[in-house]
Amino acid sequence: MTAAGPRILLVIGGGIAAYKSCELVRLIRKNGGDVTCVLTHGGSQFVTPMALAALSENEVHTTLWDLKNEVEMGHIQLSREADLVVVCPATANMLAKMSAGIADDLATTLILATDKPVLAVPAMNVRMWEHEATQRNIGWLREAGVAVMEADTGAMACGEFGPGRLPDPVDVWQEVARQLDVDPGELPASEPSYEVEALEPEPEVEAPAKGGLGGLISSLIPRTTPKRSVEELEAQWDDEWDDAGVEQGEDEQPLEEEGAPEPAIEPPAPAAPLLATKGSALSAPPTDQNAINHEVATGTGSQAPEPIEGDAPLVEETPLEVDPLAGQPDFEAEPEHRPLYGKHVLITAGPTREAIDPVRYIANRSSGKQGFAIAAAAAAAGARVTLVSGPVHLETPPGVDRIDVESAREMNDAVREGLPCDVAIMVAAVADWRTRDVADEKMKKRGSAPPALLLEENPDILANLATMTAITL
Repeated sequence: MTAAGPRILLVIGGGIAAYKSCELVRLIRKNGGDVTCVLTHGGSQFVTPMALAALSENEVHTTLWDLKNEVEMGHIQLSREADLVVVCPATANMLAKMSAGIADDLATTLILATDKPVLAVPAMNVRMWEHEATQRNIGWLREAGVAVMEADTGAMACGEFGPGRLPDPVDVWQEVARQLDVDPGELPASEPSYEVEALEPEPEVEAPAKGGLGGLISSLIPRTTPKRSVEELEAQWDDEWDDAGVEQGEDEQPLEEEGAPEPAIEPPAPAAPLLATKGSALSAPPTDQNAINHEVATGTGSQAPEPIEGDAPLVEETPLEVDPLAGQPDFEAEPEHRPLYGKHVLITAGPTREAIDPVRYIANRSSGKQGFAIAAAAAAAGARVTLVSGPVHLETPPGVDRIDVESAREMNDAVREGLPCDVAIMVAAVADWRTRDVADEKMKKRGSAPPALLLEENPDILANLATMTAITL
């Protein structure tokens, strides 16, 4: 460690918490430390090298294949010059690579090549943090001498709540100072990651009910005169009394002397509320016994009406011959909870027919059942399914958009029009060849020799689809 302050090599992983690394750089610089940043490819999606360079006042390293630095083995030099290597944020992927000794980029190569202490500050989703593989990797790293901070508990950017949140930059700097045995200086209080609840429930204060005429008037007529204190009212009363010049007469009673006990004033009896409070009013009991055929126990009724002899129902209910929901997929689960919800799946099924004349054709033997079964399963999983089908005798699965074609070229055009998609499943039995010249009428038999068929190759739908777009095939 130099006299100027600690030298920190900060490795920034790819995660939404990477933006907090800028605050960590500022704290280190504020307390006299020197920071050199190594930005991974994932981290560069959240913070820029320009921002880190401006805060650290040092060059930001992003790639292992830098000819200028690697002439002198720059990654080895970087790992040896620092007093402490800090990985913040350390994603689940970064922790897994560190525990396995993988060195496939500049950041992991530096961590593997360093002979200085390493501090990892995890940040990931709560499920990833609690996964057995992540906890196993953290245990291995701690056994290898790597200091791994405990993740904070709080709200995540993904909307979940639990452990896995990146600790506050103030807490990270305090841990860095503890690792290097330096004074962290005066630091602002770190923000709590979650709200603190009371240990014991506080008593609920029930608001008094506003009954009586005064409560009704105060709720209908807004107050226009501002509120005044007791002292202000007494001062106004004294002024009015002095201005009037009223003298005490013979019939008037003398004023009470100071210190004399005041007569006890009995509180007025509470007036009955003018309006009924909520829940106090009940419906009136029925009075016309000829208009009803049962007694009502409560305001809403608790007994079913008794049948009346000879009275037929107003509407005859006839059961439907066919269930309108028959054949529909199961919708008990919410659409968002289905694994393929929001995805577009493109499927081809069945054979293709390449015409020789209006009667004859070249085809492959295919029933199309496999493609239709896959389409039904994808629709049940919540996907938007487009099924391009050759000539088959199968019913369209519920929730599937079906496009009927006959030839290979028609299927190729329908697949192109169905793009873009997330998943493409090509199970159609497409004919490899087609006749170059299609007869306009049925070809007749000739006594000498059968007609010659000139064939040409059909388009390769799967190969063309793979070259057009990056989708899952």
